[in-house]
Amino acid sequence: MLMRFVRTWMPVLIVLAGILVMVLRGFDDVGLEGGAGIIGAGLAVWLLNWLYRFGAAGDTERDAEDEARAYFDKFGRWPDEAGDGRR
Repeated sequence: MLMRFVRTWMPVLIVLAGILVMVLRGFDDVGLEGGAGIIGAGLAVWLLNWLYRFGAAGDTERDAEDEARAYFDKFGRWPDEAGDGRR
């Protein structure tokens, strides 16, 4: 539940806060620049979360490859190959 908030809702709330700053300041220079900075921070939080999940997905693929190699060492064939293992 907390991870869903950090990954999705926190960046959304930060971006909405940036839009709110722009609207409340009346779209003057300070409001636009401040709001754009806050929106950029929200997008940065979202991007960092995405990059972390993308990098962590590589660990899963690496673990699957290690399991396949262990299977090959034990049975002499890859897990997705058909056959009884005799050559």
